[in-house]
Amino acid sequence: MTLEDRYLENEYYTQDEHGDFELFDLGDFELARGQTLRDAKLAYQTFGDLNDEKDNAILFPHMYSGTHRDMERFIGEDMAIDPTEYFVILPNQFGNGLSSSPHNTPPQDGGMGYFPDVMIEDDIRAQHKLITEQFGIEELQLVLGWSMGAQQTYEWIVRYPDMVKRAAPIAGTAKVTPHDQLFIEAHKEMIRSDPAWNEGFYTEPHAVHTGLRRHALIWSVMGLSTQFYHQSEQAWERAGFQSVDDFMANFFEDWFLPMDPNNLLTMATKWQHGDVSRNTDGDLEAALGRIEAKVYVMPFEENMFFPVRDCKYEETMIPDSEFRPIPSLWGHFTMFGVFDEDLETIDEHISDLLNESV
Repeated sequence: MTLEDRYLENEYYTQDEHGDFELFDLGDFELARGQTLRDAKLAYQTFGDLNDEKDNAILFPHMYSGTHRDMERFIGEDMAIDPTEYFVILPNQFGNGLSSSPHNTPPQDGGMGYFPDVMIEDDIRAQHKLITEQFGIEELQLVLGWSMGAQQTYEWIVRYPDMVKRAAPIAGTAKVTPHDQLFIEAHKEMIRSDPAWNEGFYTEPHAVHTGLRRHALIWSVMGLSTQFYHQSEQAWERAGFQSVDDFMANFFEDWFLPMDPNNLLTMATKWQHGDVSRNTDGDLEAALGRIEAKVYVMPFEENMFFPVRDCKYEETMIPDSEFRPIPSLWGHFTMFGVFDEDLETIDEHISDLLNESV
């Protein structure tokens, strides 16, 4: 087997694991940083039917390390995002393992350690091609997303302001802060510190397990609130775990260990450089001032790397916006809806937004 022929087969990135999805062919896709992603593919899943007027679409991109599967918990006939009423598109970002990513791209086309730097705006331009060329959609009733999904939401409403009627950036910012950049660099370094990473040229899909465990450890510290672990709460027990060690092994490590390290690093680099002000020569206020959608900015109150004050700072620059912070011991991971009240609260806010006249 030559280098040119080699893929890293990883059973995690399959339809058996993530359910059905389609692939949209983007061809040779020019990236924001000037490189070209050869034979690029955008994976996506849909729910519901597009109506004849093509005006009932919702776009729901996902977070770091996720896929379309992780947003499906917010879609249902008894929920705000009702597939009997809306046509819901769940796009998979570049680098997530289902769309074009390091592990599924041959090295001569940029795979393995050669994968180009993709930016949030590359995902959004690819999604725009999907909804306009594949479906003929010219307006979106709602764009929403959590974390990196919030970054994508912000890029949508700044880059294509006339297409989006409503938006909900959840626990994320329009421009990454220096503190957040340092956090991302730390969790990237946890992966790269494993000698098995080998500058991205490992030859076994699960060789970098030590680095991924270190990566999971960083997330266990920063991803939740300090009160989650406090002896007065011991919230891990309510989530069904017997101890902190049990929670660490069967929540955080179980989440990250099946994944491809280069895929995670690709997404992390996008997150680290997220900045809608690139649309306005670095002027964030001008970028956010372009937004025409009705916006609910929805931070999580105990989030340690997208804190409420950072989200509020940006919300004040958005013309037609409301600030709706959500309390939960789960911090950044509130969106997982492990506690029923968290899922219900988020769904209520989405319902309110969809009922807004625009």
